[in-house]
Amino acid sequence: MFATLHGAYPHPAVDPGDPGAVDAAVAAVLGQQAGAGLTLLTGGGILDPDLLAATVAGMTGLELRATGPGSSARVRVAGLPEWQRPGVVEGWQRTAALSELPVKARIVGPYSLGRRAERRGLGRRRLTLAFARALNTELRALAEAGCAFVQVEEDEAIRVGQSAVERALFRDAQDLLLDGVPDAPAGLHRSLAVSGGNADIAGPETFFSAAYESYFFDLIQGPDNWRLITRAPAERGIICGAVDARDPRIDDKELVIWAASYAASGGRGYERVGVAPAGSLAGLDPAVARRKIDVLGASARIVEARAETPIQAQLDPRAVDSRSAAVGRWTPPSELPPRRPR
Repeated sequence: MFATLHGAYPHPAVDPGDPGAVDAAVAAVLGQQAGAGLTLLTGGGILDPDLLAATVAGMTGLELRATGPGSSARVRVAGLPEWQRPGVVEGWQRTAALSELPVKARIVGPYSLGRRAERRGLGRRRLTLAFARALNTELRALAEAGCAFVQVEEDEAIRVGQSAVERALFRDAQDLLLDGVPDAPAGLHRSLAVSGGNADIAGPETFFSAAYESYFFDLIQGPDNWRLITRAPAERGIICGAVDARDPRIDDKELVIWAASYAASGGRGYERVGVAPAGSLAGLDPAVARRKIDVLGASARIVEARAETPIQAQLDPRAVDSRSAAVGRWTPPSELPPRRPR
């Protein structure tokens, strides 16, 4: 099992025109993640504070208009988008060069781009598939640059619902996005991420028909996403968004491990499970954010050490079972006294 960030991470203000200061801030965020025990890292949103703008930065046919701090830029369509140059590759390369651990790339997916763009009368299906074609080239560029993991963020998937038209558009966009992109393990691990609410009503076939290697689901704002996880093919990975990114209270590692264990059941195994915050931690106090990722790292270490020390022995006895709660410790079944005959 591994731990990772989902979105951004708090950091001091930095002058984007000072490359040395920017790299130092990125290195500090990477160091905090590694120190907490995260093993798949991100740049924390320093080089790409507006992920939507970074995703479409290399496309023609679009006009970007800045909005207020903390909000994504508004995309206005001047023509069908076409890929001209990489948008996120340089930022990923710059971040990856500052870490010895793997660093993932992040992009906004085509379905979400199609919903968020000002279309100026252009049909949304046509626009969405054009975004998928452009991003397909972006993924190929990431693979060629040596990126091993990309997170495709489709938060607008919570709006797919029961509409047959929307479900078909979502599936078609993902198929076109991934078409011909080198897959794992020799190429790029493609991970689909959905946060911000429940997406289960769209149905498992909407998500699992595409050739992603893993899926991130927000289990805090979207607890019904468990219905999707239980239907996911066992050979696909699951990343549980099990730490609340909005609440400053520190999450219990017992709950994180319970979520991971449930996701690992049914033949998936812990080796195909990750844990993460349910969203961006950037809005939290830095000390709180650090404690939250410490919980994630500690949870991963407990699971990884289960061969030497059973998971139950490393948890609060009250979270294990009633007997452990009563005596204040967990006892292996082999050491329990025999049951008295009735």
